[in-house]
Parts: sequence; structure tokens; C-alpha cells
Amino acid sequence: MRPGNSGGGGAGGNGIFVSVDATANRACLAGVRVGDGLDVAVMGAINVSPDSFYGGSVAHSGDHLLRLAEQMTAAGAVLLDVGAMSTAPYRQGEISESEETDRLASAVHLLVTKLGVPVSADTSRRAPARAALEAGARVVNDVRGLAADPGVARAVAEAGAGLIVMASERGGDQGVSPVETVLALLGESLAIASQAGVPADGIAVDPGIGFFRRRGIPWYEWDCRVLASLGHLRGLGRPVCVGVSRKSFIGALAGEADPARRLPGSLAATAAAVLGGAHMIRCHDVAETVQAVKVALAIRQVGEGG
Repeated sequence: MRPGNSGGGGAGGNGIFVSVDATANRACLAGVRVGDGLDVAVMGAINVSPDSFYGGSVAHSGDHLLRLAEQMTAAGAVLLDVGAMSTAPYRQGEISESEETDRLASAVHLLVTKLGVPVSADTSRRAPARAALEAGARVVNDVRGLAADPGVARAVAEAGAGLIVMASERGGDQGVSPVETVLALLGESLAIASQAGVPADGIAVDPGIGFFRRRGIPWYEWDCRVLASLGHLRGLGRPVCVGVSRKSFIGALAGEADPARRLPGSLAATAAAVLGGAHMIRCHDVAETVQAVKVALAIRQVGEGG
């Protein structure tokens, strides 16, 4: 969780830092080193899309965006993830590429110029990704794992930026186990990134909690199985980023329909993810999550003999 977790490395096409770290399960995202033996990084999630599933994460103006960002960084977020279009699989949030581009680039530019904080752009389309990177984003977080638009990978490679690839529903055999499905999908994403020239040590993977709805078992059971099996993702050799904050599986398990009332469940799931080996946590409630992460990480380290 320390912003100073940076290491040696080289610069990409636009002078954006990407580490060269031969250690497996480590990467550098926007100058923040994540992976085995390091603090668990906390990434704050902010939306400039009015139809986000959780209203508390939505910035309604430039001033509001800056206030949210300042609060998150003061509470311990080492990276801010900004989205301009709802990506929840059960919501109809599709907007035009040009609208997403304008929203995202404007938000990134404001955060970078006013606060100078490391920013990740949450998008799965090449035009918004390119615009966000040109505006100063240093990471792209693709919830569709580059499958929707491989051009995102090329934009990241050209910018020398970091990348988070997430597993998400793409059809296929419903008989495959959750963790096997996630591993296969993330493997495909890593292959796309490699072909585009994105260095492996600038990539983290995300198992896509909440993004599998048509797999023959209830989505909340799917998510629990994946969280219980996070250790299997180590085989990919990349740091693991997990986002559970206020998601619908928590609502289903706890009987709470309102995302605004799911903080306790979010912290429980966060602790489970850290105990399972997560290296980065994406969340809406940074101060509370930082505290939960510290406690869970201390327990994990004792268990690992560290």
C-alpha cells in the first residue's frame, strides 16, 4: 500500500515507466510495484458514468471528481481507476465510443493535471484507451480481457503503459469449472497482450468477480468458488488484482439488494481475497479497505512464515 513501491526499469514509447523485473508474479503498474513479497496495493474506483451500479462511486462534476480522488489517495489508494461507461454485465450501460472517449479523457486529464496521481483507465475500446493514455493515464484496465477489441493491447504497447486484463463471460463449455475457465480466459488475454508487444512485467490479471452470469450455476456460487481458488492463478505468473467491492454476489449471499449497504460484505470478501493471495484490491471504500487489507495481509504473512 506504500506509493513508494517502485523499482528499476525502462521507459516505453511515451516515456511511461514499465519495470523490468524477472521475478515471477511481480509487475509494475504506473510506478507501483505489485506482487509476491510486497504490500497489497489498493486501487480506488471512480466513475464518471451516471449509470454506474453504485451511486457512491459516481463523480457528478469535475470538482466532485477531484474531491473523491483526494479522499481516496489520502486514505491510501496508490492508483485511481476511472471508468466512463457502466460495465456491470446485468446493466445496459453501452454508450457510443465517442461519448466514452470524451468522458474518460476529460476525467483523466483533470486528475493528472490537478492532482498528479497515477491513473488507470477502465475501458475495453481502443479509442477511449488511446485518448486516456494521451491524457496521462498510465494503466488500462480492460474488463473484457482484450477480447472485445485487441486494439486496446496495441494502444497500451505503443504508450509503454501498464495493463490489467480481466476474465469475463465469452461463451464456451458450461461444464468447465470456474477456476479452469478463468485460467483459460486469462491465458488468452495474456497471449493477445504478448502478441501486441505488451511486456509481461507490466501486466496484472483479474479473475472477473461478478462477470459470469450464464454458466449453469448461480453467479454468486461461481464467484465464491473463484475466490476460494485464487491460489491457482499463480500459474499465470502475473500479480492478481481482485475487485469485489459492493458487487451483486455479496448482495445475494447477504440478502442485501442495495449496493450502498454492502460494505461489511465487501470487506469480508476483500479479506478472503487477500488471504487467498491477491496482490491488488480494487474498491470504492478506500479507507475501510486499507484497514481490512492490512489485517488480512498480516495474517497471510504469518501463515506463509514471512
